[in-house]
Amino acid sequence: MPRISAATNAEQRAETQRRILTAFGELLFSHGLPGLTMTDVARHAGVGRTAVYNYYADIEELLISYALDETEKFLSELREALGRLDNPVERLALYVRAQVVDLSRRHLPPGPAMGAVLSPSSFAKLADHVGELSVLLQGILRDGMEQGYLPAADVGQQAQLILGTLSSSAARGSDEPAELEARVARTVRFIQLGAGARFDDAGRPVRVAPLPAVAR
Repeated sequence: MPRISAATNAEQRAETQRRILTAFGELLFSHGLPGLTMTDVARHAGVGRTAVYNYYADIEELLISYALDETEKFLSELREALGRLDNPVERLALYVRAQVVDLSRRHLPPGPAMGAVLSPSSFAKLADHVGELSVLLQGILRDGMEQGYLPAADVGQQAQLILGTLSSSAARGSDEPAELEARVARTVRFIQLGAGARFDDAGRPVRVAPLPAVAR
């Protein structure tokens, strides 16, 4: 009988776990979280219910694992995309667009709203990742102010307001492509203007404040 190597066994476990997380995400998208059970996930993943319990004790533990995994991937892809843009107003647009589309796709309560469906201890596990999204946004806003594309304001407070707007936008409306795109476009422009961005007749961001004088 051929021996199963540790590497092969580890790969098999990783593949099973990936199937479970993928199935959970697909069910969240199609049915939402309320009423979702471990049996539903096992059936959709094509594995036994026991296999799901080998990885996760309950639906909350599965939810937190999925949220962490998705948030980590989202952050990585978003940072890479932002790195290809120079103008902070355009980077803000990309951040907003990515957030609304991602939140709509995942059907997960965004940011602090996760506290409504998770225990305090489970929600605490998300704090670092949620905080990273806020830090990323604050960096974009700070760059915009320092480069004169956004008026000076309290960066932390402004980031909170923007994240609240994103949560509200993602929770509304249909996910039909045309309607989602229209909602994204409205949200992007609303947040850009709310942050103080201004545009020329061609739609390009313009400076609203002079750059700080450079000491000689």
